[in-house]
Amino acid sequence: QADARLRRFLKDAGPAYKADRDQMGIDGTSRLSADLKFGTIAPRRVWLEARAAIGETAGGMSFENELIWREFSYSTLWDVPTILTTPFQSDFEGFPWRDDENGWQAWVDGLTGYPVVDASARQLRAEGYVHNRARMVSASFLTKDLMIDFRRGERHYFHYLTDGDLAQNTAGWQWTAGCGCDPQPYFRIFNPVSQGERFDPNGDYVRKWLPELRGMPSEFIHHPWDAPDFASPRLCERREDPVGPPGLSAQSAWGMHRLPSK
Repeated sequence: QADARLRRFLKDAGPAYKADRDQMGIDGTSRLSADLKFGTIAPRRVWLEARAAIGETAGGMSFENELIWREFSYSTLWDVPTILTTPFQSDFEGFPWRDDENGWQAWVDGLTGYPVVDASARQLRAEGYVHNRARMVSASFLTKDLMIDFRRGERHYFHYLTDGDLAQNTAGWQWTAGCGCDPQPYFRIFNPVSQGERFDPNGDYVRKWLPELRGMPSEFIHHPWDAPDFASPRLCERREDPVGPPGLSAQSAWGMHRLPSK
């Protein structure tokens, strides 16, 4: 099956990988992550076959770059094993994470009110897999909007992911939270609305995982609360205790905790 997935990817999605890899509503990735994690296919073989089949294309070079990032995560864990429990950047060890059990449970259950965040939560528990772009949006929302410790999200994902890998999961969560090796900057916050509009423009990903929004016009699919006569208490129950506009609630805390100049 791993062989078939690789061949299918190189033939179909591979050449357009750079353009399509972030689009949540289409099959634009290799879906080889679980195979690589369990060793049913070797990364060296994936690299060599990709180089031979699509190596000269933009998609091929982009795919090779992702394989390099995968190896970089292993190298980082080998050199700094403490990242399994503490931030790579020690300055963030004292960050004032919030103790918000209502926010946590809404995020886990896919009931935050933000469609991409909620779709990713439900995909995780249904499939043991989440599209990479949706993973980043979800992790950013937990750590930089709800301001809940990235380690809780990391453990939750690792529990469900079929491709759960200590090096990749740890590196990904710390990168998004802004405290890892070569992290996404602390001030970069993924807006779940604009990310959805850009990377799921027709709402296909959201509609697949949120049946309560399947009849929502695409114009409002990523901000359904703006739709005329919209009412879905189950989806938007958190809106009675809003976290605020995406990023606003966390900006001041993250700004005050910025790393000192070196």
